[in-house]
Amino acid sequence: MIGPLVGIDVGTSGVKGLAIDGQGTVLASAEAAYPLSTPHEGWAEQDPEDWWEATQAVLARLRGAVGAPAAIGLSGQMHGLVALDGGDQVLRPAILWNDQRTAAECQQIEATVGLERLIELTGNRALTGFTAPKLLWLRRHEPEVYARIARIALPKDYVRLRLCGGHATDVSDASGTLLLDVARRRWSDDVLSALELDHEWLPRLLESPELSGTSREGVPIAAGGGDQAAGALGVGVDRPGPVSVALGTSGVVFAALERFTADPQARVHDFCHAVPGMWHAMGVMLSAAGSLRWVRDVVGPGVGYDELIAEAAAWPAGTEGLLFLPYLAGERTPHADPNARGAFVGLSVRHDRGALVRAVLEGVAFGLRDSLDLISELGERPTLGRVSGGGARSELWLQIVASVLELPLERVAVDEGAAFGASILGGVAAGAWSDVHEAVAATVKARGRIEPVPEWVQAYREQRVRFRALYPAIRELSPD
Repeated sequence: MIGPLVGIDVGTSGVKGLAIDGQGTVLASAEAAYPLSTPHEGWAEQDPEDWWEATQAVLARLRGAVGAPAAIGLSGQMHGLVALDGGDQVLRPAILWNDQRTAAECQQIEATVGLERLIELTGNRALTGFTAPKLLWLRRHEPEVYARIARIALPKDYVRLRLCGGHATDVSDASGTLLLDVARRRWSDDVLSALELDHEWLPRLLESPELSGTSREGVPIAAGGGDQAAGALGVGVDRPGPVSVALGTSGVVFAALERFTADPQARVHDFCHAVPGMWHAMGVMLSAAGSLRWVRDVVGPGVGYDELIAEAAAWPAGTEGLLFLPYLAGERTPHADPNARGAFVGLSVRHDRGALVRAVLEGVAFGLRDSLDLISELGERPTLGRVSGGGARSELWLQIVASVLELPLERVAVDEGAAFGASILGGVAAGAWSDVHEAVAATVKARGRIEPVPEWVQAYREQRVRFRALYPAIRELSPD
């Protein structure tokens, strides 16, 4: 029997570590937090040394709880830029996925490469979160740093460098750099040439379950995956059929694809999956459970979520015409618009706090449906949703989401996000399973099923028509 399989997730607020056995049972978990720096409006940076120190602390706690790991898999926040010199020393704080400083560089990339060609090669348009625009920003604004770059790394791959001394990444995480030829699963010579970026800076490319190296203690380390791809494995989305629905601060709808099929308008992301030879389409809304937290803070500070959800349950589907547009911090899918904003529409004197909460739950579900419909255009329509994240604890919210998506939903026995998927990938790299499919079958177990509520489905079909008319109407009235 193989020993503990450890997954490390290098997140935005901290590192999470998980140790599982061959049946997917969680043996131990540990977390270590670190700060986020915002030196200017719209900037988001971190010190990569904080990631490494947190990883060391987490591994030490896991080792103390379950002994030495048999394998380690890595996952983490995507798109972040770590600039390294010839001695692998960090040149400046890492620029993160949620940094918004690169709007001009995104326009430059789309003009230089051509938007249609960029989508054809990378499956995406240039967004401020991606890695390539950050490099162009450095070239323009910090030329002395740019001139010293010898290597670049993504967040989890910097931790790998410290663990085993190798420069490597996996294709799922590399898909978010805007430098990968996603269909061919290799770095794009066309994009690198057009942007005048050095191919020698880029790490070795691997498939997610491949062995990337060993630690000083001889522990095998899997290539791992970006947080969304690893998290999807953790809920059993390793092949077409089920779709992952993540109800965290942001909302994500994620479907595995058997071939690269980019949305011509890049309204959804098309990346390599953490399963060799597969891809995924992903829609992202920025304020899912974040919208619920916002409305709680505004209309019910100090009130528990259970009480607010109970008040929302007193209202019928559709909330008597009240709609909520959940674009509190801009939006990604289906509107790549950082200036999009939220709204309540259809308020009457009858609407109380419970109505506002119900409208928020429904508005987020409508946003998720937008992603599901776009993803379905790229392949077969999913037949089942696997839900995860803090919002999945609410039975009412899951009934609403199931009814809006018109899909049955399942929870999973272990909802531990990307760290769980990373531990699975570590096990494959160490030989615990022959491939990712066998690993997922052995470790991911469904728990309960939430069916659409028949009488709600028609009400939400009608409400959805009004919801989709809101964004263009409100955008037309919004200041630039």
